[in-house]
Amino acid sequence: MIVQQLENQKPFITKDGSVIRSILDRTNAPVAMQSLAEASLKPGQSTQRHYHKVSEEFYFLLEGTALMDLDGTTRKVGPGDAILIPVGARHQITAETNLRLLCCCAPPYDHADTYFD
Repeated sequence: MIVQQLENQKPFITKDGSVIRSILDRTNAPVAMQSLAEASLKPGQSTQRHYHKVSEEFYFLLEGTALMDLDGTTRKVGPGDAILIPVGARHQITAETNLRLLCCCAPPYDHADTYFD
């Protein structure tokens, strides 16, 4: 059984500019098909608009509000909102307040699968 504590995970900055703490992924567990991380942004911060050619992604907002842009459609999102980001969809999230969310990727997150226009 693999159990990871969020507080024990070292934060790092992804290619899109968000601060991430991997909860379960290939770096800390025998993960094959998915990854789970916590991301955070400060008010006014945005991820860089990007897409993934391989990974499907879910965002689940834990705290804060943000504007989520998915393929040119923007919507305000907040705690309890789950967002599906299909493979190939251009996306960007901009924090209005301190933002904390879970990011799930299948297959697992990989810097090499983050692309910019």
